[in-house]
Amino acid sequence: MGRGRSRAPRTNWQDIKKENAQWEDYYLTQGLPTSDKDEFEKYKESCRAELPVTFRITGTSKDVVDIRESMETKYIQKLANQTWDDKPIDPPKPLPFYPNKLAWQVNVGKQIIRRNEKFSEFQRFLVVETNAGNISRQELVSMIPPLLLDVQPHHAVLDTCASPGSKTTQLIEALHQVPNPTGLVIANDSDYKRSHMLTHQIKRLNSPNVMVTNHDAQMYPRISIGNGYLKFDRILCDVPCTGDGTMRKNINVWKDWKVSNGHGLHNLQLNIATRSVHLLKQQGRLVYSTCSLNPIENEAVVAQLLRQFPNLKLVDVSAELPDLKRSPGISKWKVQRNDTKEWRDLDNQDNLPRSWFRPSDDEVAKYNLERCIRVYPNQQNSGGFFIAVLELDGEPIEVKDILAAENFKEKRKAAEESEPKRAKIQTDSNETTTIETDTKETKPEGKPEKAPKLPRDIPANEDPFSFLDPQHPELISCIDFYGLDEKFPKDTLIVRNATGEPTRTIYYVAPSLSPILKNKEQKLKVIHAGIKVFNAQRNDGECKWRVQIEGISMLAPFAHKRIIKTSNIECIKAFCLETFIRFENIAELDSSLRDQLVAVPEGCCIWEINDTIYPLWRGKASANLMAPKENTEELLLRLFSIDKKKLLKEKAELEAAEENKKSEDDNENEEPKPEAPSDLPEEIEVKASA
Repeated sequence: MGRGRSRAPRTNWQDIKKENAQWEDYYLTQGLPTSDKDEFEKYKESCRAELPVTFRITGTSKDVVDIRESMETKYIQKLANQTWDDKPIDPPKPLPFYPNKLAWQVNVGKQIIRRNEKFSEFQRFLVVETNAGNISRQELVSMIPPLLLDVQPHHAVLDTCASPGSKTTQLIEALHQVPNPTGLVIANDSDYKRSHMLTHQIKRLNSPNVMVTNHDAQMYPRISIGNGYLKFDRILCDVPCTGDGTMRKNINVWKDWKVSNGHGLHNLQLNIATRSVHLLKQQGRLVYSTCSLNPIENEAVVAQLLRQFPNLKLVDVSAELPDLKRSPGISKWKVQRNDTKEWRDLDNQDNLPRSWFRPSDDEVAKYNLERCIRVYPNQQNSGGFFIAVLELDGEPIEVKDILAAENFKEKRKAAEESEPKRAKIQTDSNETTTIETDTKETKPEGKPEKAPKLPRDIPANEDPFSFLDPQHPELISCIDFYGLDEKFPKDTLIVRNATGEPTRTIYYVAPSLSPILKNKEQKLKVIHAGIKVFNAQRNDGECKWRVQIEGISMLAPFAHKRIIKTSNIECIKAFCLETFIRFENIAELDSSLRDQLVAVPEGCCIWEINDTIYPLWRGKASANLMAPKENTEELLLRLFSIDKKKLLKEKAELEAAEENKKSEDDNENEEPKPEAPSDLPEEIEVKASA
């Protein structure tokens, strides 16, 4: 995940040399992936190469088949026989390990695709479909952990360190394998700003089963459900790490990497994983992953988990994703200092954590660390990654009440420390070395202190979630206006204010999230939940609430009024290109559509066209498609091969050219001004010329 350090000052990437002697010595000594210098040199070349472009097609998108067919029939052909620097470029190809041809790879760097004219059409396709939520740009190895988590529609899922959210979207897709799943996904991030970035990413999927929280994953609070606490069927721990598996795209790793970085993050990683085991249900599955290849951050953490929890087992997933090229985990590694010297004798290193060191021979036989997965950059032209799949075999471990999760004093202290603490460690030779350690929060003894004034990055001003009274007059107005039947889930509608009054937006949350949000005693900092269903609109009609595009698919099955149906796809084109089309112009396109519109009072309608549903505003004398530009641009490009952005640019250039021509014509037709006589005094000559 690579979020273990504060952001370094920006450096010109062209000035960074892709060399790091300490990194090379460390991994050669570990024999990862090889101890042969010549072979390691070849491996290093693969780490220097630019990363290819990879992306996923959203499996739950209603347009998934169309988009996949576009890749197979259009863009593969367009990019065939292309060259770059006089070398042939392979056309896009599906990743062999990813199901249903929903993940693709193009073996050129993103800068080439962005800047080279040969790729301009393909680049526009990627941008438009990403904005519409139909595609996610994601690195190949990052796609692996969610697949191995094996999420089912009824599961309660926790993503502990979720930002930026690409893996979270995979979890949401897995949950929505069937309509109306009964499970939930809670996506968490410890950083307030990142949690909002996460929200932006997952909102593209329009799932009412998702909640975003803002907590330190080391002390994630227990969630009350009924008379007990929520245990999760699936937990993803993609923890902060040194990120040396990302050096193909994150060039700063080459200059910043050092041995002690992994030492400093080990405790943080172990704490997050330990807390996750506490929250895991019996027979639940936990996937621990990093974008690092350092055994101190990987096998050492897993070994310590197995040491702490005897009923936790590593799962053999060698038969899963059979086309994924991988290497097994290791059971032996060396604990080194920044000067590459090894700490050999643990008994003489009182200040060093036991969990850094390799397991004993008995533990090696018992832990099966070879079941971990290592993916190296040279195996399938990707980044590097580590994945371990664990399951809780036996009774669930009792969750302890960790009051420190709400200790704001500790949170403020941790936030103020921009750099990790440094601890001095005595070595064999009696010299002192300094390594970076994490700023671990501890459980306070006794009664917790009164919360001090919150720092700016704590979400104190987040609007609360309040459930809307099912008999509220505004809701009754919506029910009557759209003819919503008795099955409409009016008891799980929420607003974001303390009063519970619908003022601007009404949201819908899935029944699986409802008990969590209704518990006002919950010590949970919720950033996002639900999808928009209704939004207030200023108008003089019968109902001021219009249906939102992100919630229309949920609402439409319950609606029996204001349904407009047509099959003329040219209507889609017209409404995507123009706003507020007059009824007489609509009649020229489709007289049936015009007749249906004038037959209903002013307000929002539910427009069904070719198995797709859109909100359509019926005005006094015109109609307008209530969809954001991301959706209209995607429809025009996919259905009609019209690039709206390009079209608007050409239109603006044409209008500017016509305006310039008009100005030139006006200047030519303008009568010339008389010249001032040259024998006049200077002041008069100036006035005359003026």
